[in-house]
Amino acid sequence: MDINIILRDVEGGHRLSEEEAAALLKVRGRDIFLIFSLADAIREERAGPVVTYVRNQNIHLTNICKNLCGFCGFGRNEGDEGAFCDDIEMIKKKVALARSRNVTEICLLSGVHPRFTMETYEEIIGTVHQAAPGVHLHAFSPDEVMHAARQSGITTREVLERMRSAGLSSLQGTAAEILADHVRSVICPRKVSTAEWVGIIQEAHRMGIPTTATIMYGTCETEEDRARHLALLREIQDETRGFTELVPLSYIYQNTRLYRDGIAGPGASGREDLLLTAVARLFLDNFRNIQVSWGKLGVKLGQLALLAGANDLAGTMFSDDVSGDAGAAGSDYLDPAMMEIIVRDIGRPLRQRRTDYSLVEGEQG
Repeated sequence: MDINIILRDVEGGHRLSEEEAAALLKVRGRDIFLIFSLADAIREERAGPVVTYVRNQNIHLTNICKNLCGFCGFGRNEGDEGAFCDDIEMIKKKVALARSRNVTEICLLSGVHPRFTMETYEEIIGTVHQAAPGVHLHAFSPDEVMHAARQSGITTREVLERMRSAGLSSLQGTAAEILADHVRSVICPRKVSTAEWVGIIQEAHRMGIPTTATIMYGTCETEEDRARHLALLREIQDETRGFTELVPLSYIYQNTRLYRDGIAGPGASGREDLLLTAVARLFLDNFRNIQVSWGKLGVKLGQLALLAGANDLAGTMFSDDVSGDAGAAGSDYLDPAMMEIIVRDIGRPLRQRRTDYSLVEGEQG
């Protein structure tokens, strides 16, 4: 395919096909800068010049997990060295710390504990909501929704209804990894299938529960698999408009079984990282927001992603044990003062936002 023709067509309003997206994801050499430039222009048109971030706190509840995916260095079996599961008092302490940091969002991250039931999730959500009533609670994935449903013998819709009643504000679009079952059977065989992930996300959106969209790339998938994943997200967004943003997650390989066993290489290259962001911006014409996962890309490559179609610097996080345990350095906290330096250097303004992307007036740090 002629890259210049594809880009001219996109500039003229053409909606990229999967085949065209895959072709763009394979580009090497100086033509990558043509893709970055157009993605940056479309970002300006769709999202404006402002770079946003959310002041949030990650709270890790447990690393005990039924899945133990090959790409993950965080999960443990019960009884393993280093395994933990917070009790309610510890969760309250972590929430109190988050509140002291003036966060607007708490993000609950967890292994999918094999003994958690619907009642467990309700108790956790209720505890956090009661301890931080004005803070947006962004929590749990479609895999955890399915797990709660199976454990308690109820439907996934009932799970979502009970989570929302307990205080859930939005659902995480994680556990997506790559939405292609031939890849999932290798990297995350115990997680929900592609169809189950899509179905639960659609269900949440129809109920008015917003979610993020994610793609975890760089293991053993092809560019065609990445394009198919983006196409599924675009199809869902066409129908529901329930995704708040795309969160690209570059595979961190150092401490993972997939890498140790030779099934996956050392993750995506910098070229692939920036092309994924740029092509997603060109392809996902119904998404306003594309995030930079600075904990996975690093600050310098993350800054370049802001020039290749991204408009959001994610959150302060304060901790990211999942990335850290996989081998990422410096993935725990990014000070808004440093964000300001990064963003000012590329000539853009930085603003604090809430989870729904409304701006926090008068706040900068």
